[in-house]
Amino acid sequence: MDFGSLLDIFQVVKENIFIKIAIVISVYFILAKIADLLIDKILRKATAMTRITIDDHLIDFAHRPIYRTIIWLGVLHALDVAPLTEPWQSILPSIARSMILLIWTIALVRTTSWVFQTKINHASPEDKIGKDVLLLLKNVTGVVFIVSAILWLLTVWKISLTPLFASAGIAGIAIALAAKDTLANFFGGISIFLDRTYKIGDYIIVDNEDRGEVVEIGIRSTRIKTRDDVMITIPNSIMSNSKIINESAPVPRFRIRVPFGVAYGSDLEKVEEIVLAVARANPNVSAEPEARVRLRSFADSSVNFELLCWVEHPAGKGLEIHNLLKAIYRSFGEKGIVIPFPQRDIHVKQNPKSVD
Repeated sequence: MDFGSLLDIFQVVKENIFIKIAIVISVYFILAKIADLLIDKILRKATAMTRITIDDHLIDFAHRPIYRTIIWLGVLHALDVAPLTEPWQSILPSIARSMILLIWTIALVRTTSWVFQTKINHASPEDKIGKDVLLLLKNVTGVVFIVSAILWLLTVWKISLTPLFASAGIAGIAIALAAKDTLANFFGGISIFLDRTYKIGDYIIVDNEDRGEVVEIGIRSTRIKTRDDVMITIPNSIMSNSKIINESAPVPRFRIRVPFGVAYGSDLEKVEEIVLAVARANPNVSAEPEARVRLRSFADSSVNFELLCWVEHPAGKGLEIHNLLKAIYRSFGEKGIVIPFPQRDIHVKQNPKSVD
């Protein structure tokens, strides 16, 4: 083949748009394959030598998107080098950009979802950011990425966003007025997640009235199961503006108060020893902090004391007060300590001078 034949072939290639497009795309396909091999053979081996695992997962998430992005960039370059007639010259580049946007949106959603799920699986109750907050952040981040991608996609296809934003503003006002309670509950739920006022499994008292275990914290409401096995659903807008007593915070251990009284004349030191022995004998009472007995008042019929001790969980409050009172009553009976009860003595005075 002489030099003239080569020139003829070059001239044909130069004049044929489809051949030029095919050549450019082929070059980018080769570049994509080279990048694929570099990532798979070099970068993956390098990350395998490190102690951390996050870099291995990042390689997994970025491998396919990089490969496919290079190919679609080749399509864009080919259409720039060899423009087609309308409408293909407008449609095909928009399709290529849309595919690149879709590829990286999926990659970002998958990556952030994996990061948050890893944190959720390894989160402990002592962490400042709990599992509930991480789950909320995971969902919100995914929604932000998807909405941003949709808006960007509309820009790629040259769809004006001004009418959309204007319509969204009017619709947003109408929705806000119609669903103000729902929005209040939603933002109340977010404040509960962020403030970490309570978490699932905690025993709380709402406005000094309803006491129970938190079994579910939703975006709209919080559910509490009382000791009577009654489920109470309270909107988060109310919970965020109520006085919450969390009996499980800052630690699950909970102090109980056991009031009792003894008769006047009792040996108070002996009474204290007996009650402390009862507390130590109860396996459900914490050894640390130690139980203590406090003299509270001199009442009309008794000397009133209070046993202060700790149980491992607020759920045991009622049962352990019951057990301790029974044990104290039994021990007082065995040791001869009198438990008084209110009584009145009536003296009838007889008049010796009676009138017939």
